[in-house]
Amino acid sequence: GINAEYGGFCASVHLRPFLAHSRLPVRSSFFCPYSSFSMESNSTKRKLTIGTHDGAFHCDEALACFMLRLLPEWKDANVVRTRNPKILDECDIIVDVGAQYDPSRHRYDHHQREFTDTLDENHKVTKLSSAGLIYKHFGRQVIQKVLDTNDTQLVEKLFYLIYKKFIEAVDANDNGVARFGNAKPLYEESTSLAARVGSLNPTWNETDVDVQARFFKASQMAGQEFLDCLNYYAKSWLPSRVIVESAFKKRVEETADERIILFDGFCPWKSHLFEIEEEQKCKPILFAIYPDSNGSW
Repeated sequence: GINAEYGGFCASVHLRPFLAHSRLPVRSSFFCPYSSFSMESNSTKRKLTIGTHDGAFHCDEALACFMLRLLPEWKDANVVRTRNPKILDECDIIVDVGAQYDPSRHRYDHHQREFTDTLDENHKVTKLSSAGLIYKHFGRQVIQKVLDTNDTQLVEKLFYLIYKKFIEAVDANDNGVARFGNAKPLYEESTSLAARVGSLNPTWNETDVDVQARFFKASQMAGQEFLDCLNYYAKSWLPSRVIVESAFKKRVEETADERIILFDGFCPWKSHLFEIEEEQKCKPILFAIYPDSNGSW
């Protein structure tokens, strides 16, 4: 089989499994816009391959491929887009295609009729997409690698937080889970991450479109927003919890009224404060006071 590689993403021509019984010379290279593809002799270490489906792409497999390639084991892996079962069988890991969910064999599809898995027993509504499956099995490693940390408590907290704040929406969108139940939306949403990824697919009347390059762009876009989300909650949102807890404990001595909380400066405080109020079973805070960038309160 012949593949053209785009920064690790491969377009498959459905001839034969690309790693088996090739009649190409021992080494053949093809020029591509992003990098080159080559078939080496058996003495050269073979790159791992991530398999996913071709055709129209979606946010879940675009993100799944990106997350996998954040890990040392998969960072140089080629991404092969095909529905040819013989080619997929040669892949080291398959996401979003193949009708199999078998972590022991690195098969991560969610389209089979019997599939009902969610992240855990606390997430009973949203079935996992391929993004959620990869996150469930590799998410902790991804967080540890991206943040360069061995703090298992931090990783565990972020694992569930990032699922709630980012991954679950991708799962829900791909599986058709309505955000508002049976309520009729008051407006159309066309700017979500899933919508923006979908918009990169060729339209019905576009010709001569490089779909592989479009998929690469979609994967990078989804992946960068995942990284932005992770970095925000790890480096900005979580550290502000300490500030809110301190202000909560000192609110009476600083304001003489437990319904008022005083901050020395702005930080993300609302969600932390709501959590602390619930944990402490206290009366709700009515006023939060802090200086703004102009020196006013």
